[in-house]
Amino acid sequence: MSDVTYYTQEGLDKLKEELHKLKTVDRAAISKQIAEARDKGDLSENAEYDAAKEAQGMHEAKIAKMENTLSTARLIDESKLDLTKVLALSIVKIKNVKNGASMTYQLVPETEADLKTGKISVKSPIAQGLLGKSVGDKTEIQVPAGKMEFEILEISR
Repeated sequence: MSDVTYYTQEGLDKLKEELHKLKTVDRAAISKQIAEARDKGDLSENAEYDAAKEAQGMHEAKIAKMENTLSTARLIDESKLDLTKVLALSIVKIKNVKNGASMTYQLVPETEADLKTGKISVKSPIAQGLLGKSVGDKTEIQVPAGKMEFEILEISR
């Protein structure tokens, strides 16, 4: 049995959309490649056919993995989040105590992390150091560059 994975509605929708594309558009394209390769003659010495069949096997494995992920996926109910402390899906504004720089991150499931959009994984060192803390709390977090101290300025959703 696989581990349960938590998703936001946006992340769950994206996963379902990608699975649908794999099962329809991409599966049809691979079938077409196999048919074209088959039409080229002797299958025992047809590298194109072998490559297309291998691609099909990898594609079906990816579909099976995504279906398994989807079967263990759980939706996080954002309306029930407690804004008094940092939790998964919280949007947290923090200040680096040493240099005064402030930044805002949203703590999201690992599968939805994207630093460019300010979404960090709840399993990242910074998120781990923030979880459970409240506005005004200071926390020292071990990051690859060493220990950094942050102050929590704001928690929102």
